[in-house]
Amino acid sequence: MSRLNTIFLTNQTVQSPTPDRLDARVWLTLVGLYVAQAIPIYLVAAALPPILRARGVDLSLIGGLGILMLPWVIKPLWAPLIDRLSRYRGIGRKGVIIGTQSIVLLTIIALSQLDPVRDISLFFPLLLTTAFASATQDIATDGYAVEHLPPRYQSGGNAIQSGAVAAGVLIGGSGTLFLYDIVGWQTAVLTAGALSFAAVAVSVIVPEALGKREDGSEKQKPGLRHFFTRPGALAVFAFALIFRLPEGLIKALEQSFLVDAGLSLSLIGLISGGSAAAVGLLGAYLGMVVIKRLGLAPFFAALIAGRTLIFALYGTAALYGLPYEALIGLSMLNTFSRYMEIVGLFTVFMRVSSLSQAGTDFTILSSTNLLVYMVGSMAAGVAAQAFGYAFVFWLACALSFVTGGVALVLLSKSQIRQVAPTQDHSSTRVPSPN
Repeated sequence: MSRLNTIFLTNQTVQSPTPDRLDARVWLTLVGLYVAQAIPIYLVAAALPPILRARGVDLSLIGGLGILMLPWVIKPLWAPLIDRLSRYRGIGRKGVIIGTQSIVLLTIIALSQLDPVRDISLFFPLLLTTAFASATQDIATDGYAVEHLPPRYQSGGNAIQSGAVAAGVLIGGSGTLFLYDIVGWQTAVLTAGALSFAAVAVSVIVPEALGKREDGSEKQKPGLRHFFTRPGALAVFAFALIFRLPEGLIKALEQSFLVDAGLSLSLIGLISGGSAAAVGLLGAYLGMVVIKRLGLAPFFAALIAGRTLIFALYGTAALYGLPYEALIGLSMLNTFSRYMEIVGLFTVFMRVSSLSQAGTDFTILSSTNLLVYMVGSMAAGVAAQAFGYAFVFWLACALSFVTGGVALVLLSKSQIRQVAPTQDHSSTRVPSPN
């Protein structure tokens, strides 16, 4: 067994007692929270770009929407504050979530009253407000997940999270596109907002203390420096920084590429919806199985090889063209790979997150993971406008091979076993009858 596998298997050992199974209400809460979060994200990321492209908006402007990912990259700056607020009685994680979700709903209502092309100058500040609220909500949601999922449940929990994201893609992305074609922008957007808020409302009835893991050691004041002073943290940080660079180049252009290839908005909605709801779920499940049976090292090695091949196929399609059926299959393969990736990355992030500042630690790694992805997404539209789709897709293929190899080396040299969650001496808390 490789040193890296040994490291991660060590992390699965829990020093304190944990329940044989998690309460189903905890799983239900996680599903609701992540679905609610995903709907507005993919309303913007999956539905808006093809709508704008179909109405003649320039590729460079569509690619520029990647700036809306900025709050997700810089959210570690206020993550410690969210962890501190979550400790206050009467607020908690769910208090933060309800507050931020209310802001998201209000901005969605405002967006529904505007035309996505004619009022594009008003769209940006509203979309940016939505992004900041959603990013803050994500800190609290991820903190809840870390606090309620012991290490042995984390790959399964992240598979469920991926499934919830797939449902969000189906509703916020393809669902919005279908409704846009039938009833127009206003009704489509309002429907997405209402469903997002309803998903959060379901989780409110579950006590936050149910199944919560507690830190048996003295609680420290949450702060960024506490993460970076831990052994092995810099290696994991570097891994998170580079892993998704090539993916950003592909994802930013994928749906615009399908539009220019001649596919209708309804067909694109069918591709992304079916891909996210079915193939994405299958990818998340397979990712969980591979991690549990083989470990994270073989998982990431296979993922990098498959991802590189998929990007090469995109480059081939841009150069020589492919039948619609082949483009549909390629899009589904890309989604399959991406959801496997989510399970693996988030499992790593959860295993190195401390219970004393769960939201902060997870946020540092997830935001770092998005940083280069955002840069790639923003550069993709400009590069495609100047050099064409094929150049960008083949560049992504080459970067996938190079950065993937470096990422594996970083993990093999890390000291993840020294920053495992078992150091938190966690115990599971159950709510009192009152």
